[in-house]
Amino acid sequence: MFNRRVRTLLLGSLVCTLVACTATEPAPPQRQPPSSPSIAPGAAGIGDKYYPNDGNGGYDVTGYDVSVSYDPATGRLEGDTTVTARATQQLQQFNLDLRGFTVTSVDIDGARAEFSRQGDAELVITAPRALAKDSTFSARVHYNGEPVSVTSAQLGTNGWQRSSTGGAFALGEPQSAAFWYPVNEHPRDKATFRLTARVPEGWNAVSIGRLENTTTANGWTTTTWTEPNPVASYLTTVAIDRFTIERGRLADGTPVVNAFAPGTDAVRGDARRLGEIIDFLAGKFGEYPASTAGGIYLGENIGYSLETQGRPTYTRSADLETIVHELAHQWYGNSVSVESWADICLNECLASYSQWLWAEGKQRDNLDARYQRAIDQLHDNAGFWAPRLYDMGTGNEFEGVYNKGILAIHALRRQIGEADFNRVLREWPARHRDGNASWPDFERFVTDISGQNLRGFFDAWFRGTERPADEYLYPGSLGR
Repeated sequence: MFNRRVRTLLLGSLVCTLVACTATEPAPPQRQPPSSPSIAPGAAGIGDKYYPNDGNGGYDVTGYDVSVSYDPATGRLEGDTTVTARATQQLQQFNLDLRGFTVTSVDIDGARAEFSRQGDAELVITAPRALAKDSTFSARVHYNGEPVSVTSAQLGTNGWQRSSTGGAFALGEPQSAAFWYPVNEHPRDKATFRLTARVPEGWNAVSIGRLENTTTANGWTTTTWTEPNPVASYLTTVAIDRFTIERGRLADGTPVVNAFAPGTDAVRGDARRLGEIIDFLAGKFGEYPASTAGGIYLGENIGYSLETQGRPTYTRSADLETIVHELAHQWYGNSVSVESWADICLNECLASYSQWLWAEGKQRDNLDARYQRAIDQLHDNAGFWAPRLYDMGTGNEFEGVYNKGILAIHALRRQIGEADFNRVLREWPARHRDGNASWPDFERFVTDISGQNLRGFFDAWFRGTERPADEYLYPGSLGR
């Protein structure tokens, strides 16, 4: 995520203008079916204290096969999604996350299942028979309606958004997938993803993953995208517009798709530096971990860009710095995803610091001098130092990670030294590739590599709410 609200002397970013979308009410609740009293239902949340209703328990998703048909003229979506999962307990009743829509049927392994709706986002399913622990099952959901969104999200609008051209796109963090398909919506449950999107002829539907096929018949175009790597659900997307599509390959053969909506001519030059940026970041972080590359360039100023897997989605105001940031997320945030939303600095602090690495490597910027200027100007700015970078509290995840987070990572670099810092940058994403990790895991990892006692440093920078003491503010070559 690159938040355009943040403008500091550190990033030189533009102030964003957030877009407001109006949410519609979810479908009325249906009858709650009974489940066997001897079998505990899957939990209604995955266990993240920040968002206790996000995700679900009782199963682990292995793959999503999503099929949607969307007509921009009516704004209605018809969906047919199959969720393949492994039961982690004996299971008969479990939940999927789905916001809005009318659900018309649910099948479990081909047999009709009972279902109901609870709250704003819970689809409660009762299988026709108990599912054994460790068994694999499929849940197929048919649904339809006009997709919804919420405007109360930290960074802007989450969910399904209409574009000024008449098209639409699904985007948001920490939630976005449940606004267009049933899902176990938490980064902890990563799965493969396949999308088949049907739109009227003349429109394009672009998503993450590899382009499998495109056909046009009877006035409709159907496109299938397949992502073979495990992906956190908020990193999936579909964008529907009259895109100009440019295709190519990286030097290693990785397929590239850039999709430019009307009004995005200004960013095309920066977008074509994709291979150069990935090569640079791979030199810092190790082998590029995504199955595809490219970008979805929206013609809308929505206030943020998002690191949708392998093919980030960019706001109209995106620039070269934004592209560097979102591509860095392919290592930090996408391949290695957070265990909890309290760990978001693992994503944003490191991706933000990639912008400094780019400035150092490509523009010969003196980062120590940049750091010292920032500290001098922000020395007594209590508001700048107040946000915690770890366990910052629900609703505060994106408050300090884009600016204070950069200074913290640069100070860490000087604290542990260049050789150990370079090891951290490469070995961390390699160790946790396609998995999840927490910020405390990262602290232990850095401590082990450096051989230093870093408790005071991490507490001052990442848990503290005041300017760090000078011993942590000016380590190594930053010393005065």
